[in-house]
Amino acid sequence: MSTRPNSTTRIFAVGDIAVNRDEPDSIFELVSAQMKQADLAFGQIEAIYSTLGEVNVSGTSSPLRGDPENVAAIGRAGFNIASFASNHCMDYGISAFKDTIAHFRANRIHLFGAGDNLAEARKPVIIEHNGNRVGWLGYCSILPIRYWADVDRPGCAPARARTIYETLEPDQPGTPPRILTYPHDEDLANILADIRSLREQVDVVIVSMHWGLHFREGELATYELKYAKAAIDAGADVILGHHQHILKPIEIYKGRPIFYGMANFAFDMYYQPGELDKPERIERRQRLHPGWTHDPDYPTFPFPVDSRKGLVVHLDVSDRKLARVRWQPTMINRKSQPRLLRTDEPEFFEVLAYMKKITASQKIATQFELDGDTIISRPLAEAAR
Repeated sequence: MSTRPNSTTRIFAVGDIAVNRDEPDSIFELVSAQMKQADLAFGQIEAIYSTLGEVNVSGTSSPLRGDPENVAAIGRAGFNIASFASNHCMDYGISAFKDTIAHFRANRIHLFGAGDNLAEARKPVIIEHNGNRVGWLGYCSILPIRYWADVDRPGCAPARARTIYETLEPDQPGTPPRILTYPHDEDLANILADIRSLREQVDVVIVSMHWGLHFREGELATYELKYAKAAIDAGADVILGHHQHILKPIEIYKGRPIFYGMANFAFDMYYQPGELDKPERIERRQRLHPGWTHDPDYPTFPFPVDSRKGLVVHLDVSDRKLARVRWQPTMINRKSQPRLLRTDEPEFFEVLAYMKKITASQKIATQFELDGDTIISRPLAEAAR
């Protein structure tokens, strides 16, 4: 029997989901019971779910597609809200993009962050539960050409960034530059306007951001910091980040949590001999993550070891405000199945130690405190009091 107050809305949030298997329910079999305990369960939708369309040659180098039957399994696992603001949303063209959205709606999973045009992609989802109104917005910074929505073009809601390569020693040829990134002015203005408008309609605003540097341990691009803090200044209560396929730091800014990267949750990506073994692909993987080699024991998960670590964010909304924020470590096994970890498992503390390391590496002063099988993150100064 639940001991939660009647005014509480329990929210679970995870990172990337891309299910592509003959028995799709199997990928969730170790977590579905826990996920169903949430009133709202959120995930980031990475793959296309459609039999329509062809690979968009101007898009990503790793197109992702799953059979539409997989969408129902995502719903059966407890997920009822998701962002489709993804760098894979147009992998198979407009027909497959629209078909994917239709499949999620047919399975009663609220989808946001993408639409038939920019106005539709920017529309929030608002859900009322136990007297709490929770609003959701989703944006994407990882944008192959023509993947973002425009006034008369379908796609995802953009959070573009500009990149500057600053020469540090112009008199010394070959010196590596400093890389600086800044939010796109128009996109930043749109996002802040969306948040301010939504803030007037709901009690809690949650912003989902598909962004960042994949496979770079702990490293954050400067534009992420600027988008996240500007969003909170405008009225966002929580920032949920993903795309990077590894965990990223957690920051508490003005009392509001920023989860820069929640990593993978349920992800099928089959090893492709001849494609992933190309010399240029191997060189790229080694540059991004030294020592990364494909592990044949993980046939549907050809990612580095650190990509197996993840987390589930726990948010409690009570009496029309964000009352409690925690997170629980996860680990992905050889069948690409996520498992929620407990404090009686060594892997729990392996993930916690990793989070402490990468957060400190970015000079973010966050304290991590145990709370049962979950972890509370606080600003270091607050935790010291």
